[in-house]
Amino acid sequence: MQKKDYLQKYSSQESLAVRQSVAQDPYRLHYHIQPEQGWVNDPNGLCVLDGQVHIYFQYSPFNAKGGEKLWGHVSTKDYLNFKEYEPALYPDNPADADGVYSGSAFVKDGVGYFYYTGNVKHRDQDYDYIYAGREHNTILVTSRDGKEFTSKQVLLRNTDYPEDMTCHVRDPKVWEYQGRYYMILGARDVNNHGLALIYVSDDLTHWDFHMRINVDHKLGYMLECPDLFELDGQWFLISCPQGMEAEDWRFNNIYQCGYQTLDIDLEGKTYKFTSDFIELDAGFDFYAPQTFVDEQGRRILIGWFGLPDIPYTNPTVEAGWQHCLSIPRVLYNNNGVLDQRPLPELQNLRQTSIVEAALTPAKFHQGFATAVYELDLIPQEGSDLRLALRSDVTLEYDAATLTLTLNMGEQAGAGREQRKVVLDKQLQRLHVFSDTSSLEIFVNTGEVVFNTRVYSSAENQRVQLLSSDFVKAELYQLGNIKVTKEK
Repeated sequence: MQKKDYLQKYSSQESLAVRQSVAQDPYRLHYHIQPEQGWVNDPNGLCVLDGQVHIYFQYSPFNAKGGEKLWGHVSTKDYLNFKEYEPALYPDNPADADGVYSGSAFVKDGVGYFYYTGNVKHRDQDYDYIYAGREHNTILVTSRDGKEFTSKQVLLRNTDYPEDMTCHVRDPKVWEYQGRYYMILGARDVNNHGLALIYVSDDLTHWDFHMRINVDHKLGYMLECPDLFELDGQWFLISCPQGMEAEDWRFNNIYQCGYQTLDIDLEGKTYKFTSDFIELDAGFDFYAPQTFVDEQGRRILIGWFGLPDIPYTNPTVEAGWQHCLSIPRVLYNNNGVLDQRPLPELQNLRQTSIVEAALTPAKFHQGFATAVYELDLIPQEGSDLRLALRSDVTLEYDAATLTLTLNMGEQAGAGREQRKVVLDKQLQRLHVFSDTSSLEIFVNTGEVVFNTRVYSSAENQRVQLLSSDFVKAELYQLGNIKVTKEK
């Protein structure tokens, strides 16, 4: 799709009608990045450039079920006020003719280097697009302001990847370490094992194959969206494996998202995993996260609040849109465990009216009619707990097990029922961010998180303490982020 084709279709009466339908949808969110119309998935190119945080994302503007992929684009300075731009990148080159797929950004000397996978499908005969028929090109564009980009430069083609790879090598993430630049890509080899490939460069343009990281075969046939970084002296590899088998209450989504710790010597090309694969999110809807380091030195993570190939129908499709991005989280290394904590700037969404009154157990047992709120609760030590996050959605803690249940009403869960996790230590804190059709639940210091979209009817949008008391609870009504259209 060329830019002119996008602009023409966007300004059409048909597209305008879709946007009007989307705007009226009661499931539209208040403080999440969401599509004006169509489909959103992976966050891409997260970076600080020209004094602003830039957030790009996979975007299919004219099809709520996905389709031709562009890069959508917003920027912010405070996470409360956002500028929304026309799409940043279009599939307008022979090397990305079937989609501008996922990638990352690296900023050096005021220049943003944006790397992504250009998807091309050949159609001269029937292909499976796994072993043949697909190009997976690694492409570079640069920008000084995050809006205007240089011409596309193909850096790696099929022949530049190891010979034992399938046509599935994608999602480049670039970083600098000890004076050299490294790029990690997710891959699937011809034996259908997922792995990561690492390339090295001295100039951010010319890349040579450096090493591979083989993961346990139980992680499945493909490793998507790898992100390798060091945090307080510990290396972490975040990835999204496809093809993992469920293990009791773990790994129950169609595709997984998690991390492992490892010791790695990039110069010596050696590594050793020091943990098993740990789920990054225990809920129903979380995938393709990406991290970046902000101007304060914080490593911030944003994920796709959704999943590919979901085995249910998202009710928002009928209105003409689907999916959103998660709230930003700050990552901490808690003795080899990744803690995810809500970005402190989100406190500025709080509305003062609810803070004025102390929240007592008696008041909380009566409940509050709201779906857009922040709840910060410290339970009584050693006690069980049962909360209604909606009238038809419960969160229950019993015998070290924390259970999220959506099946109290078919509408709320859209056919999905339950996720749970067994905590390694006692429940000490619950920090819940609820939006119109989403829940993000941070447990203790954030070592466990539940992400889920939820579709309760208006009369069921109520938060209530169902059993037990608490030491302290704070409940805030949350306001809206402001999104302004820019050219």
